[in-house]
Amino acid sequence: MDRFSAENRKLWDELVVINAGSKLYDVAGFKAGRCTLDPIELDEVGDVAGKTLLHLQCHFGQDSMSWARLGAKVTGVDFSEKAIDLARSLAGELGLDVRFICSDVYALPAVLAGEFDIVFTSLGVLCWLRDLGEWARVVSRYLRPGGMFYLREAHPFVNVFDNSRAAKDLDVRYSYFHGPEPTRWESEGSYADPNAVVQHPSFEWTHSLGDIVNALLGAGLHLEFLHEFPYLSHDHFPFMEQGADGRWRIKGKPDTIPLMFSVKATKPEENHRQWSDRMMSTGRNCPADSRPDR
Repeated sequence: MDRFSAENRKLWDELVVINAGSKLYDVAGFKAGRCTLDPIELDEVGDVAGKTLLHLQCHFGQDSMSWARLGAKVTGVDFSEKAIDLARSLAGELGLDVRFICSDVYALPAVLAGEFDIVFTSLGVLCWLRDLGEWARVVSRYLRPGGMFYLREAHPFVNVFDNSRAAKDLDVRYSYFHGPEPTRWESEGSYADPNAVVQHPSFEWTHSLGDIVNALLGAGLHLEFLHEFPYLSHDHFPFMEQGADGRWRIKGKPDTIPLMFSVKATKPEENHRQWSDRMMSTGRNCPADSRPDR
């Protein structure tokens, strides 16, 4: 794990406690049966009953367990050991058969074997990844031939604008394009609790929409769709307002810029042998058995 990821893990170890106690995550409601998955995800991923699903960057596992409640056989992965400990505790309390593994995404092939029908990741995940090419190869490594990858994420265009608490309008402040070094941010609370005291900074990378799509194509996946939406499921800017549908839009400028997107990609059947050979030749093959969960 590189030094930036190690620093980010300290932040996420801290955020687990804050987020688990927040109104946004509503752990009590989740225990009572609330599904945490977005309606877009439910519609675009479709029926998961009886399918194997790998959830990358799962935090403390509410979405993973929501998929399990819908009939999927789920493995959730996150690099925060505190998040994974909480996820395992919740799954055990609720009697849900979900496997949780503590691992950095890039290190996962060294600790997890097998292939999955679905690889899923969602919202606030890509900015923590330094190399999307390697990320996409990990995604492809875990898809069975014919399997599906699904991503829902804030649109990269959102990242160019000032989103500080003092921001009053769309003001371009940052580059849209990926750079060799991440941006350091001093945390102003948690996205789940803006008033929380957070000690650790974050180090975040920017990736353009082209970076994301080309990484998946470069890993041998077939793009099924790319959808863009003029709203978010959270208030990213202080000048957003929530509609009757629960979505957040730019106040006074609704439906003018892309704020969120989703991607579905599949692994072609005919490429499986070629991809397996390439993975072996580059030393990215997976061990025969998984390391025991921590």
